[in-house]
Order: sequence, then C-alpha cells, then structure tokens
Amino acid sequence: MYDLLVVGAGPYGLSIASHAAGAGLDVRVFGRPMASWRDHMPRGMFLKSEPWASNLSDPRGRYGLSEYCRLGGTEARHGEPVSVETFSSYGLWFAQHAVPDVDERMVASLRACPGGFEATTQDGQTIRGRTVALAVGVIPFVEIPPALLGLGTEYVSHSSHHRDLDRFRGKDVTVIGGGQAALETAALLAEQGTRVRVLARSHQLSWNTVPPAFKRPWREAVRAPHSGLGCGWRNWFYSEVPGGFRRLPEATRARISASALGPAGAWWVRERVESGVEVLLDHEVATASVAAGRVRLEVMGDASGGGPDFETDHVIAATGFKATSARLGLLAPDVRGSLAVNAAGEPYASADFESSYPGLFLAGLVTASSFGPAMRFVQGASFTAGRLVRGVRRSLRRRPVGPSVPAPAGGRDRRTPLDAVKR
Repeated sequence: MYDLLVVGAGPYGLSIASHAAGAGLDVRVFGRPMASWRDHMPRGMFLKSEPWASNLSDPRGRYGLSEYCRLGGTEARHGEPVSVETFSSYGLWFAQHAVPDVDERMVASLRACPGGFEATTQDGQTIRGRTVALAVGVIPFVEIPPALLGLGTEYVSHSSHHRDLDRFRGKDVTVIGGGQAALETAALLAEQGTRVRVLARSHQLSWNTVPPAFKRPWREAVRAPHSGLGCGWRNWFYSEVPGGFRRLPEATRARISASALGPAGAWWVRERVESGVEVLLDHEVATASVAAGRVRLEVMGDASGGGPDFETDHVIAATGFKATSARLGLLAPDVRGSLAVNAAGEPYASADFESSYPGLFLAGLVTASSFGPAMRFVQGASFTAGRLVRGVRRSLRRRPVGPSVPAPAGGRDRRTPLDAVKR
C-alpha cells in the first residue's frame, strides 16, 4: 500500500508528487502529464501569468520555468507571455526530472478501503494508498449555460474541449463569455478565417494592462507590489498569503472567490479582438435550439429586453468552471456524500488541504473557496504542495480512516461551518 496516491498529473499533481518524494513518501502518480494543457488548449494560446509566476514546485527549487528555458537556449522574460506549447513542454521536463515515474492511466473510481483508499484505473487494475491527493484540474468542473445543455457536442462545446480549432475554418461560431478564454479563442478563430462573434453579459470588456517593469523605483513598488496574480497589495495578499485568506470569515471568502480577478482579457490579445471579432455586450442566451443543422440562439439584451436573435454553426461556451463536490464523479458515493461543503456546494479544505474525509486531500481549483484566487492559477501550486504534503505526513501518523463529518440521514444539506473541519 502506497503512502500517497496522487490523482492528476498537471501542475498541482506533479508539484505535490515532487514534494512527497522529497519527503521520503512512497508515492504513486496517475494521469497523463500536463493533459489539460496538451489536450484542451488550442495551439497559439498563451499564459496570462508572468513566467516567474508559472513555476511548478519541487522541494529544492531546481526545476523552474526559467531554468527550463535557459537549458533550451531561450529566456523567460517578464512582460513576455509564455506559449501553451512551451509551458506544456516545461511540465513534461519537470515530470521527467522532479517526479517519480508517472502512471499515465486515468483513475476511473476511488473508494475507501481498510487502511486507506483503493483506486481503480480505467483498465480495471486496483491500487491502494493510505492517503490520496485529488489534483484533477479543471476539466471535471466545466460550466455550460443551462440554455445550451442538451444540444449535443456537434453544436455546443466548452472552450476547454478544443486542442485544434481547424474544424471551424469557414464556419460561423459564437463564443459565449467575456474573459481571456473567450477572447483569445475568438481571436484565434478570426485569424484562421472563421466568422466569429463574442456574446458577453458585461456592459464592457475588461482588459489587463501591460505589466510595469519588474524592477521599479521603490516608491512605485511599495504602492503596487508585483505578485503572481498581478500588481497591488490585494493581489499580493491573494497570491502570497493563501493561508491568511483561509482565516477570513466564510462570507468574505465566498464573496472574494466569486468576484476577485474576474473576466478580463490580456493586454496582448486586445488589438487582435478589436480588429477582427464582432462583440455583442449586455447580451446572454435565453433559449437555443437546432434547426436544419444550425443553432438558433434567442438572445436577451440589456434593459430593453430584446436582442439580435441569430443562427450560428457552433457555440463555444467559455463560461468557466464550477468546482463542486458533486462533480467529483470518480469518488465513491459514500465518500463524496460525506464531504462537508459550503453554500455553493464546494468542499471545505483544512489548513493542510485535507477534506472532511480523513486522508483525502484536495488541490487546485476545488480549493479556491478555501484558499483564494491563487488556487485558480499555477501560482498556487507551490504553497499547495508544501502544505498538503505536510498534512499527508500528519495523516499517516494517525488512523483510522473514515468520515469525520458523516452524511446526514435522508440526504439533507451537508453545509457545515468551517470550524467543523479545521485541523
């Protein structure tokens, strides 16, 4: 039985595995390394994060993005976006040098067993571990507007479903959303000859500005320090003190998690959008249907209530992710049902990233409601890996395994105050 099973081999899973191995734990990692980045992002996309905020984490800090670029004869420069292809290759290099061998099979299900957990891979093999770290990324949590559900993947998809946009050449595509995923997807579509429009609920698009020089006069740096999530003291707090964020009142954390670092386009994509993409603001889809091989969208407008109804060949929903425990479908129902959650259905995590089910640890987007916006970005991987492995070591020193917050009879609401799951 392994000390730790890591489910997921993206930036968080690989970082956790590296720290676990460095701590002398017997660890097994499952998943295709960097799969979300390699399989779910179109060629030509870039990271919004600065290169120095895009590092995976190893205990000795030897395998950062800048080192990978240096060895390849390039340089990771502040203010110059990193391509998805470069970042994916960096992650593979990190996995090769800083992580125990990765089992590229996917875990199909995870259940409790005597002494820990039992993971079943897609080909039917079972592997046991005393603890588990779920680092499943964002793909299980895709959010598509209700009006678009049920139309079929031929007509509706999520922005994270596309590695290749070539299938839309010469087509008419409508992209829903006003954030970076929507705007960059639309720009790439327009540049390959697709007729594309962006439909956004907001009154106007928000754009990030060109970052100031990394080295600045001290007065400027004090007024608005750099951080992995952008300039300013508020972003610095979210980026550098996620443990402090967790100590905020639950209502405050919920408000910040829902609103901080909202939809915005990167400065380097603005001209590409404004020069080649039709943008419809103050509009959202009311109903959608398929007729004669096309999608008909009925659109609600602003205060007037009306909108330009139209037909399109395909709708891409760049509408984000909703990390609820209900979407952790690989968990056995009794384990998933015992997780303490907040009012939005998002699972709580202890100070060491342990869920309310002892021995089951969480990482990445699913912990943003506990630790803040940094968990939505690669920036959060370093803090997570160190703290989580510390928690795993503590968990290994205690037993038995079992739910500390039992599921209530009759399937009633499982929302539990944060204090109930503090360690």
